Amino acid sequence: QAQTLNHLAHEKSPYLLQHKTNPVDWYPWGAEAFEKARKENKPIFLSIGYSTCHWCHVMAHESFENPDIAKILNDSFVSIKVDREERPDVDRVYMAFVQATTGSGGWPMSVWLTPDGKPFLGGTYFPPEDRYGRAGFKSVLHRIAGTWKEDQKGILDQGTHVLAALRESLEKSSDETFKKSADPLNTAFAQLAGNFDQKNGGFGGSPKFPRPVVLNFLFRYYADQKGKHSDEALQMALTTLKKMAAGGMHDHLGGGFHRYSVDAIWHVPHFEKMLYDQAQLASSYLDAFQITHDPQYAETARSIFSYVLRDMTHADGGFYSAEDADSAISAENHEHAEGAFYVWDEKEIQSLLKPETAGVFNYIYGVKPHGNVMPDSDPHGEFTGKNILIQRHSIAEAGKALKMSEEEVTRALAQSKETLFSVRDKRPRPHRDDKILTAWNGLMISAFAKAYRILGDEQYRDTALKAADFVLKNLRDKNGHLLRTWRDSPGTIGGFAEDYAFFIQASLDLYEATFDPRWMDLAFSLQEQQDALFLDTKDGTYFSNTANDPFVILRMKEDYDGAEPSANSISAMNLLRLGRILHRDTLEEHAQKILAAATPLLTSGPTAIPQMLCALDFALHAPEQAVIVGDRSAQDTQQMLKTVQADYLPNLVVLLKNTAKPQEGILTKELEPFTSTEGKPTFYLCENFTCQAPTTEIKEVIAALKKRKQ
Repeated sequence: QAQTLNHLAHEKSPYLLQHKTNPVDWYPWGAEAFEKARKENKPIFLSIGYSTCHWCHVMAHESFENPDIAKILNDSFVSIKVDREERPDVDRVYMAFVQATTGSGGWPMSVWLTPDGKPFLGGTYFPPEDRYGRAGFKSVLHRIAGTWKEDQKGILDQGTHVLAALRESLEKSSDETFKKSADPLNTAFAQLAGNFDQKNGGFGGSPKFPRPVVLNFLFRYYADQKGKHSDEALQMALTTLKKMAAGGMHDHLGGGFHRYSVDAIWHVPHFEKMLYDQAQLASSYLDAFQITHDPQYAETARSIFSYVLRDMTHADGGFYSAEDADSAISAENHEHAEGAFYVWDEKEIQSLLKPETAGVFNYIYGVKPHGNVMPDSDPHGEFTGKNILIQRHSIAEAGKALKMSEEEVTRALAQSKETLFSVRDKRPRPHRDDKILTAWNGLMISAFAKAYRILGDEQYRDTALKAADFVLKNLRDKNGHLLRTWRDSPGTIGGFAEDYAFFIQASLDLYEATFDPRWMDLAFSLQEQQDALFLDTKDGTYFSNTANDPFVILRMKEDYDGAEPSANSISAMNLLRLGRILHRDTLEEHAQKILAAATPLLTSGPTAIPQMLCALDFALHAPEQAVIVGDRSAQDTQQMLKTVQADYLPNLVVLLKNTAKPQEGILTKELEPFTSTEGKPTFYLCENFTCQAPTTEIKEVIAALKKRKQ
């Protein structure tokens, strides 16, 4: 029997398509749904989630596939489904409402609106029937439908009141000016140090989130302090990265990281894998490697890149969004369970490996006959008898305990991982969300560009360039404006501020990796577009969305650096980088306006915006530039570039004047005064746009860079 399709059948989003056969008559966000609500005088039920969200699947199965509940929704409401990754603008407005009225938020998000989009009631997951002292979804729907009939005016008034309150909270404009003070940096460091888990790394107890923006700040703070708290900041970041890499949150067989850990020791993850986590964590491990030169950090970064290249990359170069936490238990058992793809029975390992190899693997990864998950990390007993791999011992420790040489242990471990990976690969895979988002691709391009710069692997450079070209070819409209999403063909949703900010950052990082001037030109032109579309001229910050969608009732601004950094924090840094590269005071002043607008939060809660702290740190330093003049393709020029970029110098801007071809584009004027000495690659170090005497000697380059670090 053919299934009846609702109005989501022609959407691009994998999340919306998951709901196209629900008996609920879902509509996508847009004019048709709002028109129907107004015409039929019905309230709107808005459900927001994303395709790899566990509790979204649960609520869909319990309620949206239930014909009785669907009937109530279809008779008394107009139902709209939104993918939060596709429409972060819609998500932000109603999340602000749900958090303000219930004290917490999350997905699935369930919000009831008046026909003109004003929210009057909201929550997250609702069970289908009343239970555990919680009102069931069915009861809530009956109650709202009844109240709408009896007291529609009351609900409409409430919606108007709520919108006014939300608008008022957003429109508190800051009249602060930029203060050249490191106080927020020191306050944030002290707060993080006070909250740091010395034993397990990370901050606070369970659950634990990776939050790479905090590590970005700690690495910069380390680079600045010259001894004062410097080592402490570095150790906090390194311990966190080490413990995460050893933990069950890290996929030891396939590479990459899961979303977060439900416990304090990084053991039991929420098994979803998000592109933005891979991008930012790879970048953090690269920073750690650049600072310490310890190969374990480079190895972890490489394992992330291997995973992304293998499982998350479209043939034409763009990167997919996410992989689900849940998957079918086996080819025979189609029931889904969280982590089913990743967890192991000890018996299965013993049956697949030789006894000695299994002994090594089980000892290193803490595999136990009855499972290795502690009951308090598994309240629902989902992992009883199962093993989630966590590195309990090093190769050296395994050698000692098992009376083997380190070479033998290393060989046995490599063999066992290869065997188990190929067996795991035949299991039913988690659902992959294969839409390609401009913002998240920007983050991943930055990571690959940085990997080429630090590790020198040309595959990483080529991957970054291919992905950037994919975005430029497939994710721009006829006016050259960025689009949000692509899946088989471009979507119709325009890019948001974060799409611009993250892709401008990627363009700047591509320039630093390749020194091809087209990336600098692109960064500058996209920055002008971002200003035209999103700038709030009152305080210099950016709205998340344009004013183009008549159904989005508020233009929000993002000011929290959470799992992803905010568009304003990244934009402040982009403007500072562009301003210093192009010697344009207006760009630096614009960045200072964004920092000034962030002053209340920088003062009261700086750890909420660690990426903004990175921009503040950059702004507090005098502009520093290293300019190299030479033939980009020549060995000696490459050697000089490698020398300049070898150390972690977060505030140094590096430029190249390529003598092999005439300088083109926006950098031409900036690089005009610089010439090479006797046809050799020549190095200039400049501070506050005043340069020291040039040199062609590598040892003098090293000495000059060393001196500026002291």
